[in-house]
Amino acid sequence: MLLKIFKIASLIVFCLAFILPNSIFAEEDIEQKCLQLAEKGCESVGSADCRKNLEQCEVYYKEKSDKIESDISKTQGEKQTVKNKIYTLSQKIKNLNYQIYQSNLVINDLNIQVEDTQSSIIKTSLKIKGSTLKLAEILRDIYVEDQKSILEILFSERRISGFFENLAALIALDSKSKNILSDIKVLKTNLESQKESLDQEKTDLERTVKIQTLQKNESDKTKKDQEYYLQLTEGEYQKQLIQKTEIQKKASEIRARIFELIGVSKAPTFGEAYEIAKYVESAVGIRPAFLLAILTQESNMGKNVGQCYLKNEVTGEGIVAYSGKVVLRVMKPTRDISPFISICKDLGRDPFNTPVSCPMSFGYGGAMGPAQFIPSTWVLFVDKIKSIIGKPGDPWNIKDAFLAAGLYLADAGAKAQTYKSEWNGSLRYFSGGLNMQYKFYADSVMKIASQYEEDIKALEAQK
Repeated sequence: MLLKIFKIASLIVFCLAFILPNSIFAEEDIEQKCLQLAEKGCESVGSADCRKNLEQCEVYYKEKSDKIESDISKTQGEKQTVKNKIYTLSQKIKNLNYQIYQSNLVINDLNIQVEDTQSSIIKTSLKIKGSTLKLAEILRDIYVEDQKSILEILFSERRISGFFENLAALIALDSKSKNILSDIKVLKTNLESQKESLDQEKTDLERTVKIQTLQKNESDKTKKDQEYYLQLTEGEYQKQLIQKTEIQKKASEIRARIFELIGVSKAPTFGEAYEIAKYVESAVGIRPAFLLAILTQESNMGKNVGQCYLKNEVTGEGIVAYSGKVVLRVMKPTRDISPFISICKDLGRDPFNTPVSCPMSFGYGGAMGPAQFIPSTWVLFVDKIKSIIGKPGDPWNIKDAFLAAGLYLADAGAKAQTYKSEWNGSLRYFSGGLNMQYKFYADSVMKIASQYEEDIKALEAQK
């Protein structure tokens, strides 16, 4: 009997040996593989295989993140206890870590794309150079032959057939020069396309790093919250829940709270910022809490960018305002310098001593004031701003910056003031479209807006 049981147990173990590697062991393998990719990137792997692995891990982390969000929603629907609160925070930290890993993978993937595109640009440029040299050589030969008269060519040839051979060679050279010229045109078109792709890849890279900055900030804040709740007893937590409504009624404290903005010398209080946001709502129909959340998000990113001055209108080079350190790519010459100088001239500002955002390790800086508009985007709204306030707007003026942000969001569809319209509007504000790669930005904006809505209710209740 014991022998029979032993045989059955052995058979089960044997079967599990084939099943488990595809489930538990496979899960552990992909987790380790993806963690290594997220932290160290690809080592000793070709770019094609690396990108394939990166894409697989992006899917893996998205699935893990979606599952945790589902668990958090379920827990939040249960009884409010300190244990549930701590569990929810731990899940949020885990989720943010997955999202940060996912951002790392996207950054690694984009870096590979940038390197591949830069390599293609170099190869295409060399082909253009080689073809241009060949064309120049052919044109020189044609020119030399063209300088000879018909009689000179006839008498220089011993046989009449030599004349026709020379003529055929000239025709062939002419045909070859046309083919090379056509090739150069195609190569130049390809080169422009590659340069545009490179610009887009660098823009995507910059946005992804900004998203990761927000994720890390949120993770740090959540960890601090978790540490706080770990020290509370259940009785203390329940007491806090009872007092929460009373705390929210302290409108004077909310009103006096500093509302942090970048690009302004004096930050307004939350109460002052709210009054400006209400004015924008009356002008363009954007919900105040949502507008304040957008500007908070931009400030959270902007503080990590720093402040710069443009110093060279040809190259876009500048300096860090507080240290004088030379910085490349403060502003994109072909896109933003001309409108920037025009904006400053209209406002009586010195363009070389007016603060703009510094660039990240790639891409360009040049964003202006609290709303962080680049000059080429700001000029698109100048006429609309002027029609409302009767004069050109100032990107560094808080009220004008709020209005410009409101106009942009209104054009992005956020006037409907529904969750979906505002979520989509915030994503368009950040990336110019509905790229789900940047959904963390929109999710974070809506979370901040929800918090601000509670603060605003407290302010209004005091009136």
